[in-house]
Amino acid sequence: KKSSKLFCCVANILQSFSIFIRLETMVATLQRLLSASDVIFLNRRLVQRLPSFFSSFRNLCVCSDHSIESATFNVSPNNEIPNGGNVEKEFLRWQNGGGTYHSSAVIDSTALVEFGAVVHERAILGAEVHVGSNTIVGPSVKIGPSTKIGYNVSVSNCSIGDSCVIHNGVCIGQDGFGFYVDDQGNMVKKPQALDVKIGNRVEIGANTCIDRGSWRDTVIGDDTKIDNLVQIGHNVVIGKSCLLCGQVGIAGSAEIGDYVALGGRVAVRDHVSIVS
Repeated sequence: KKSSKLFCCVANILQSFSIFIRLETMVATLQRLLSASDVIFLNRRLVQRLPSFFSSFRNLCVCSDHSIESATFNVSPNNEIPNGGNVEKEFLRWQNGGGTYHSSAVIDSTALVEFGAVVHERAILGAEVHVGSNTIVGPSVKIGPSTKIGYNVSVSNCSIGDSCVIHNGVCIGQDGFGFYVDDQGNMVKKPQALDVKIGNRVEIGANTCIDRGSWRDTVIGDDTKIDNLVQIGHNVVIGKSCLLCGQVGIAGSAEIGDYVALGGRVAVRDHVSIVS
């Protein structure tokens, strides 16, 4: 009887030692894998037995015995992950679309931020906003409800109204082209510190550029439609329901009234006013 108990005790010790050896081997193997990738695929049953060692991993992708799930199993002990996953400090993974957003951004739960898109600090996205892959929404940008933004778009220093359509490759809110020569003959950049304000139901074609203001905001009125490859300089004010065809160029500080139509490749020089 005593020898039987002793045998069981020894067997349990050997089994525990065998499990420990297997875990040590698994840890060494996973460390080698981690040197090549930040993502490790594990069997779901194994996840329940993970030692605390794995709490330092950035992401663990959990899979069943036969197929990999799309969800990410997050085990980072240092950061809160409210919406689908931790990416970097203060940046999180948005639950609807898989894009990245800053923790200070305000995003409606119905907004879609596609994978690869980035929403920066203090940006505001309204209901049903759609942000395409590789688009950058800069700090403090405001985007109204039901606005659709395509791929590879850059929006900064601006507000965009409701139900707008921003096509692929558009750049809004970058510095305007303003320089002067000082008394020493040096070329000096003029400050470009104001914003772009885009109204409701505006459509902006692919690869169009709209510069931020220097002495007043650049403004695009409600219901204006802008074609591809249009350049709108800093401080330009465009009224409502205008049509700007492809390759139009409007120089800085021009003012255009309501219901104005500009045909293809029209050029408007700086400080010109066109009435409604």
